[in-house]
Amino acid sequence: MRLTLNISPCPNDKFMFDAIVNRRIDIAPFEFEVRYLDIEQLNAAVLEGGPAISKISYAVLPAISDRYRVLNSGSALGRGNGPLLVSRGDVDLSNPNLRVAIPGVHTTANALMTRLFPQVTDKVPMLFSEIAEAVERGVVDAGVLIHEGRFTYAARGLRLVADLGVEWERATELPLPLGAIVASRQLPEDVVMAFDELLHRSVEYAFRNPMISREYVKSHARELADDVIDSHIALFVNEFSLSLGDEGRRAVEALTGAQGLFLM
Repeated sequence: MRLTLNISPCPNDKFMFDAIVNRRIDIAPFEFEVRYLDIEQLNAAVLEGGPAISKISYAVLPAISDRYRVLNSGSALGRGNGPLLVSRGDVDLSNPNLRVAIPGVHTTANALMTRLFPQVTDKVPMLFSEIAEAVERGVVDAGVLIHEGRFTYAARGLRLVADLGVEWERATELPLPLGAIVASRQLPEDVVMAFDELLHRSVEYAFRNPMISREYVKSHARELADDVIDSHIALFVNEFSLSLGDEGRRAVEALTGAQGLFLM
């Protein structure tokens, strides 16, 4: 069976999917047409109902829950892993003219900004990898960093305004749901279950062989330094990536306000 598979080129996704994409484990009966897309492009594709299986931002889940459901495996969810709001200098978050770059309208980063700082309304969607430079150059007053940008902003002379993950955890006492792997509801139940098990085995393989995927990870990485890649993977791939569990599901429901989203 051939399925479309959309994931991001970021280290955490490539780490989890390496064993599938590079056939380090038996993937039968599946074959995959893999596409690597920015997170907002991934969100847009599922809003259009395109891919059979895709990475998404958890924030977009309510809009697609009639067409997709969340797999037990593959999530980026945890503590201390939230988007970071950064600036060049002091900023006043109550200033109605404050311009803040976000990595996409449908991202969890934007959902957190809306929930935590509703007074910030002038938000500029940008490719996530361009936000730090835009802040550095003064194109925007502040920006929300995700992925590798979390680990490199200080080297650019930027300062932390707010850790959105910390703010979320303080308010909810739950881990922060960032990204999920979803499967189309048009797929037969046995196919979805089989793929979820395959992804679980792929993540297990990655944990047992953490360096075997390094060349694959670096082939799309924005930052090639091993310490940045290691930090990125350690932050976003954890026990919730193997299985959401009850706590993970509660966190997703708290963020999205929706139920009936999960593969049972």
